[in-house]
Amino acid sequence: MKLSKSQRVKVIQDVAGHMDADDWTTVDLILKQFGFPVSDQWSGSTKSYIVEMIGDAEDGDLVELGQHFGMSFPGNEIAITDTQETPYWIEGQLKVFISHLTSQREQAAQIQTSMSRFGMSGFVAHNDINPTEEWQIAIETALATCDVLVALIHPDFVSSKWCDQEIGYALGRGIPVFAVRCGADPHGFVGRFQAFNGNGKTPIQIATELFEAAADHKKLQEKMADVVVDLFINSGNYASAKTRISYLERLKVWEPSYSGRLAKAVKTNSQISGAYGVADQVTKLLKKWKTA
Repeated sequence: MKLSKSQRVKVIQDVAGHMDADDWTTVDLILKQFGFPVSDQWSGSTKSYIVEMIGDAEDGDLVELGQHFGMSFPGNEIAITDTQETPYWIEGQLKVFISHLTSQREQAAQIQTSMSRFGMSGFVAHNDINPTEEWQIAIETALATCDVLVALIHPDFVSSKWCDQEIGYALGRGIPVFAVRCGADPHGFVGRFQAFNGNGKTPIQIATELFEAAADHKKLQEKMADVVVDLFINSGNYASAKTRISYLERLKVWEPSYSGRLAKAVKTNSQISGAYGVADQVTKLLKKWKTA
């Protein structure tokens, strides 16, 4: 199968994203099994290592590896859609597909709005798809490009073929699935994962718990770190700066570039420098990660 240059880049990026949360032994095992080189002399990140090892691979080998992670390659066209064709995602935010019953579209929309405070871009099918669009294509595109799926489990959720298929699609891609109990427990494959208790909670409470889980999840930590740093740097008032510094303090991963960006933000964003105590918190945070 012949891949275009842009298709190769997309496959390599997606494969690296899938494998990034694995330990080094598992990464090398997968690479060896598919005939890719490995190295015991590497000082960079796991993701950059994977990109280097598979970057010069033949198209057929890339396709085979992609299929291992649930990517679909019908005919000679790769079934991965570029985010430019998904206007419902907000650039630089975590992409969250919200699987819900039609009758619960209002709750889904409220959670979607609440998640935006945390740099999480939610997709709610009944609100985000224009009436003229092909529904199935739009939903499949969102499923193929999201970072995580959130399922709102109401009593009739189990009887919805669409909802079950959405969860199956996400599990097939190997992305995290967060189930929120809303009067019913998760079932099937997703039942083995810990569910969030959404009973009696407000949309902002649910969104807060989802944000904290995403920030802690191994497969989402790097993405969420980028999201949180961007949120803080672009704080538009004192209150948001004070709130978002707490997001920074809970990060599990740290890129060296963050330190320079945050130090610059303290100097150039008056809403950060003027927020009581925030500049000192940034200084302590940079010292912590420099030591680490």
